Amino acid sequence: MRVLVVEDEPMLADAIAEWLRDEAHAVDIAHDGAAALDRLAVHDYDIVVLDRDLPVVHGDDVCRELVRSGSPARVLMLTAAVEVTDRVAGLSLGADDYLTKPFAFPELAARVRSLGRRARPADPPVLSRAGITLDPARHVVFRDGQFIPLSKKEFAVLTELLRANGATVSAEFLLEKAWDEHADPFTGVVRLTILKLRRKLGDPPVVETVTGVGYRVP
Repeated sequence: MRVLVVEDEPMLADAIAEWLRDEAHAVDIAHDGAAALDRLAVHDYDIVVLDRDLPVVHGDDVCRELVRSGSPARVLMLTAAVEVTDRVAGLSLGADDYLTKPFAFPELAARVRSLGRRARPADPPVLSRAGITLDPARHVVFRDGQFIPLSKKEFAVLTELLRANGATVSAEFLLEKAWDEHADPFTGVVRLTILKLRRKLGDPPVVETVTGVGYRVP
């Protein structure tokens, strides 16, 4: 999934992002509410991990703008406040979940996964097509029963191709979902990842190129 982490403490923001990237998510970081709104205007995020007490534009106002704009992004709000009234207030603004600092990273990752299932139509526990079996929770892929070791980007791209259920997925969509904002759209990184993915999945090839449109697993 594409995740935006909005946290004004750089070390914490980096730690959250690194943990989520290890789960094969594409993660961008913003350190204040204004920067978060700028990124939200450009990218379609599945999840926003949003610190409530932000500089420049408060986290509450970022959450309100997400609701006002009709964004489908799910919001996991972070706060140091422990009072029930604070949690209720955050949820009343439109946040989908609430996590109090300090928190355990495995719990944050689990909550992100849970919100991800609500951000799009629910996937089956295991994605299967053309002899490929992908388990998102365990981060493993098999073809005809043989384990296939994939990089994080290869795993993320294959996940989106299998989720499409035979439909063609554009390179632009794959770039949006599997890479962060630092990816250069002119480097051909999607094409190179597809080539590596085909090589690892072996013969006969299962990832087709639809000329001028994108890629699919028929």
